[in-house]
Amino acid sequence: MSTVLTRSPAAVPVRAAIRAVLFDLDGTLIDSAPDLAGATNEMLTARGLPQVPFERLRPMVGSGARGMMGIAFGVTPTEPAFPALRDEFFDRYEQRLLQDTHPFDGIAAMLQALREDGLSWGIVTNKSERFALPLARGLGWSTQAAAVVGGDTTPHAKPHPEPLLEAARRAGVAPHECVYVGDDARDILAGRAAGMPTVAVRWGYLGQGESIDAWGADVIIDTPSQLIDWLREDA
Repeated sequence: MSTVLTRSPAAVPVRAAIRAVLFDLDGTLIDSAPDLAGATNEMLTARGLPQVPFERLRPMVGSGARGMMGIAFGVTPTEPAFPALRDEFFDRYEQRLLQDTHPFDGIAAMLQALREDGLSWGIVTNKSERFALPLARGLGWSTQAAAVVGGDTTPHAKPHPEPLLEAARRAGVAPHECVYVGDDARDILAGRAAGMPTVAVRWGYLGQGESIDAWGADVIIDTPSQLIDWLREDA
C-alpha cells in the first residue's frame, strides 16, 4: 500500500536550499530498544525480580534512564535510589551497545541516496558521547557522518537548539541549509528553534505524550525512503 506524506499546513518548499540532513539517533536511525530494555531487565533479574515486557519498555526509550528506571523500579530522578540505579543501568547498557541494536529497515539505502544526491548528513542525539560515539563507530558511520553531536557535546541538550547548531557548524553549513529528522516532540522543537525545517518519523518510539501530528513538523514520514522523495521534490 502506498503512503502519503503528511504535511504541516504551513509547510513551504525548502528542499532546493538543503545541503545537509541531521538525524536523531535512537528511534530515528537505529532501533536501540532491545539493548536498552535488555540492560533494564538484567538489573531486575540480578535482584530476583520479574522482567518487564518489552512492549512496556520500548515507548520509554526516548526518556533514557529516567523512563527505564521509572518503569522497572518505580523511581524518579528526585529519589535517593535513582543515581545508583542510573549508573548501573549505564554500565550494563555500555556492555551491550550493539548486541541487538540495528538500523531500522531502509536506513542504509536512505543514507546512500543522500550521498548520491550530494547531501551530507550527521547525528544529533541526547545520548551522551560515551554511548553515541562508540555506536557511530560500530555501525560504520563515524567516517561517513559530517557530525556526531551527543547530549553532552555542548552545554545543552535538546530541545535546546545548540546541539543542532553545533552540528551545522561541524558540517560546514548554515542552519537553514539543514533539515532535522526525529521521532520525539523535542526534536521538532529543537529543529524549529535552530531555524531548520523539521521531519517527524512515525516508525520511532514516539513516547507517551501528544500525538506526532501535533508536534508541528514540516512533514511526517512513514518510511525512510519518503525522506528522499520529499528532498527531491521540486529540487
